[in-house]
Amino acid sequence: MRDVENCSTCRTPSRSRTGSASLASSRSVADTPDIDLTARLREVLNNEPATEAELRTLGEQADAWARALEAQIQGSENKLDELAGAAETSLTEIAAELRRVESLRPALDEMRSLLADLETRARELRTAWLLHQAESSRPPA
Repeated sequence: MRDVENCSTCRTPSRSRTGSASLASSRSVADTPDIDLTARLREVLNNEPATEAELRTLGEQADAWARALEAQIQGSENKLDELAGAAETSLTEIAAELRRVESLRPALDEMRSLLADLETRARELRTAWLLHQAESSRPPA
């Protein structure tokens, strides 16, 4: 399965690669890799062509980012436990950590959802590619 993108039955109308590149070059310097990852996942989920290798890489990157978010949330929850047990802890410190956890949870939920959707999309593309291969190997009727 060399290139799902080159299978004409797998391809759907979408933006060109150059459109994506110009979008990427116009992004702010403040953008982080997770924003780029999320954007590319959305492009692929909106039928932007992707190779098998890119599907696998995106899946690995999304999984890694989800695990990193989980670790950050766990770290913040551990810190909250420590802060709650310390008599000298200010409410400001606790509030800051709670805000951090509350800002990370939606990002984790979104990444998990995108990852599940990517797995579904990858299966669909692989199935379409296999069907195309099977149809093209049949002798003409």
